[in-house]
Amino acid sequence: MNLSEELAQLEQMHQRGTLSEAEFAQAKNRLLQSSATPAPRISAINNLRRSATDRWLGGVCGGLATFTGMESWLWRLLLALTFLAGGIGVVLYLLLWIFVPLETNSPQPPAC
Repeated sequence: MNLSEELAQLEQMHQRGTLSEAEFAQAKNRLLQSSATPAPRISAINNLRRSATDRWLGGVCGGLATFTGMESWLWRLLLALTFLAGGIGVVLYLLLWIFVPLETNSPQPPAC
């Protein structure tokens, strides 16, 4: 059920007298506040950054290591295995390299 349907349902309950004015206002505020805050997983994914220091190619594995708490060599091993298993790892790595921004709080290596 989406937000507009839930609000309409609350309004109907209020019109029928099931909810008092105070209960209706409290339920409506609670519903609107819960929909306004982004999901924790989505806001956590926004913190994903490529590493500027722990990198071999694009810093994707170093960034994943920082994000998940795993060692970067494990991410490199997992991606190498997916390179060998059908090549989907190449596509995944390239997409992450393109769409995940580089971290800015660390000094960037000089351009060659």
